[in-house]
Amino acid sequence: MSKDHLKNKVILTVATTGAVTRREDTPYLPQSPQEIADEVSKCYQAGAAIAHIHVREDDGTPSMNIDKFRETVALIRERCDIVINLTSSGGIGLDEDDRIRPIVELVPELATFDAGTMNWRHETVFDNNPKFLERLGSEMVNFGVKPEIEVFDAGMLYNALHYIKKGMIKEPMHVQFVLGAPGGIAATIENLVFLKGLLPENTTWSAFGIGRMSVPIMMTTIAMGGHIRVGMEDNIFIKKGVLAKSNVEFVEQAKRLVAEIGKELATPDEAREILSLTSVIKSK
Repeated sequence: MSKDHLKNKVILTVATTGAVTRREDTPYLPQSPQEIADEVSKCYQAGAAIAHIHVREDDGTPSMNIDKFRETVALIRERCDIVINLTSSGGIGLDEDDRIRPIVELVPELATFDAGTMNWRHETVFDNNPKFLERLGSEMVNFGVKPEIEVFDAGMLYNALHYIKKGMIKEPMHVQFVLGAPGGIAATIENLVFLKGLLPENTTWSAFGIGRMSVPIMMTTIAMGGHIRVGMEDNIFIKKGVLAKSNVEFVEQAKRLVAEIGKELATPDEAREILSLTSVIKSK
């Protein structure tokens, strides 16, 4: 079925919390399930179609606590029908069973598939070893969860293509380019153009730049026909030296930029159609 009627639509993902940003960095970071759900609801009303969800322990520690995920998802679902995208990483050094559990128990429409191991922030290792990726991909296929393939460097895209050949990722792919993570590819316009040029035909894609390159990468992504992600997981400043007081500020900024080139933000249902999503999230 043709999707030409959607060619002018841009999917906006909001990543409200992440695993790295701390309250010490910004007092406005949502951390509790209630805070995250409230923030996601407001971002949905402002135009976000997808919510990328991380959770934290009560002390702010990055976590894959299934009870925190279950509560957060339920609270979001009470408020809106935004597409939910659960992390499969949650932080560094977390148990592999715990990383997979929210996917198989809550069955989100989307979940992240970090397509390779990397040196993380020049401090430690972000471990996504082949056996784990095979297991993660197979579980996503089994439960009908579409992977958002997070690519921090070009080699990770080729890893994803390998898992497609093995049947552990289904086409069409949806790729999220992550630019500017220390240890990964730098957030430059040239690098984004290079990465986009590696994509197979019929692949949907999104990109974001971490920190000060967030807006230039977002503008370039929109101009190149990609989808976009914003939020305090990736950037805490709405402009130089000014902390965003809410993730909504990033959504509204993105909406203005999308409108400037005559495009519109996709609704959640339009995002589902663009990404060929079939599953419905379940709260158990």
